[in-house]
Amino acid sequence: MNRSLRRDLYAAGAAALLVTAAVLTGRHIQGTSRTLFVDWPPLLASWGPHVGPGTPAALVVAIATVAYGPILAARLPWRTLLPLAWGTATAWIGSLALIDGWDRGIAHRLTTRHEYLQVIARFDDIPAALRDFTHHILLDSPDNWPAHIAGHPPAATLTFVLLDRIGLRGGGWAGMWCVIVGATACVAVLVTIRALADEALARRVAPFLVLAPAAVWMGTSADAYFAAVAAWAVALLALAVTRRSLWWAGASGLLFGLTCYLSYGLTLVALIAAAVLALGRHGIRERPALLVPLLAGLAVVPAAFTLAGFDWWEAYHLLVTRYHQGAGGTRPYGYWVWANLACTVLITGLATAAGLRRTGAVLLHRRTDTPDRAAEARLALLVSAALLAVLVADLSGMSKAETERIWLPFAVWLLPACALLPRPRAWLTAQALLALLLNHLLFTGW
Repeated sequence: MNRSLRRDLYAAGAAALLVTAAVLTGRHIQGTSRTLFVDWPPLLASWGPHVGPGTPAALVVAIATVAYGPILAARLPWRTLLPLAWGTATAWIGSLALIDGWDRGIAHRLTTRHEYLQVIARFDDIPAALRDFTHHILLDSPDNWPAHIAGHPPAATLTFVLLDRIGLRGGGWAGMWCVIVGATACVAVLVTIRALADEALARRVAPFLVLAPAAVWMGTSADAYFAAVAAWAVALLALAVTRRSLWWAGASGLLFGLTCYLSYGLTLVALIAAAVLALGRHGIRERPALLVPLLAGLAVVPAAFTLAGFDWWEAYHLLVTRYHQGAGGTRPYGYWVWANLACTVLITGLATAAGLRRTGAVLLHRRTDTPDRAAEARLALLVSAALLAVLVADLSGMSKAETERIWLPFAVWLLPACALLPRPRAWLTAQALLALLLNHLLFTGW
């Protein structure tokens, strides 16, 4: 065993120990003071070994991806690889969700008392609902919004309202929307890596993006949809700066604006965008006009919601108050500030922990003497920006628990670190086993 591989295993082992510590410490805290408000810390889940209709399909997808994923990713034409990655990711997310059955796994996920479909009827008059939105955020306000509606800007809820308006009503359609759209995030990440680093690295990371343990929470969660929108905002920005395209720049700005009105915390995607701009600075220098459609596109969604009567800043400040009115005000920061990182290990896997170790090594050595080394350095910068976003979110104290779901938009940008790993099949096997164990041993909930 060479030294580099041994260090990878040390990083993976340290990540496993972090998760173990979070489980044991969390169970003690929850058993004594009951201040964590989760049944199986650090995850919002409950113990319940089970199998379901999705079990055979999940096993087939896992085995096929481990066996053939690296070979196909290396050899297929790029235009074939992207839809195949999307289709396989959709199958992986969907089959994992169906381990819990259609009702529990997909159809009823977004219909519970905390979820978006509970308030569809209150948006019969959309302009009036937007003008009145901030009046129902606080817990002591009349007809206060359920947790997830209050915790997000109204574009999140409006998505499901509009699905209902066009005839895609109920939890089944909403759930499949999140699964199918959420699965496109892996394609967006591949497009970004190819544009900013190189195609070889994108091909190496493709199976890891498809077989991510995060899929356990992407089916079915609105945060999977948010992750896809944010990922495509970044991908289009990467295309804009590398191809000097005004159209891509405008589309990217539009999606960045939408991202901020889907989730307050996704303003931190700006750190990943900053990395893209740094990596594509030559394109901007050659065509500074790219910033005009980017900023114009960025203004569209905020302007529309502001003119409709929704004040983002007022709503955010009210949300901070509501957060401390509920479980967020009781959950101990001293536990969650590091246990959240254990949740991140569970959604990105031990392979990503080892990949992040290699990412740090690439940044420390900063070797760009060959095209391969230069591409790895660019990839490392992009991954590091995502890691910084996670750390800022963590230290903010506004992400105590449920980060296995809330941080999905950042997790998809940590997974590319796996492109730096040798022996991809061994690491892919570890990723698949983690996801299968989590989904078969626990009932996740949010």
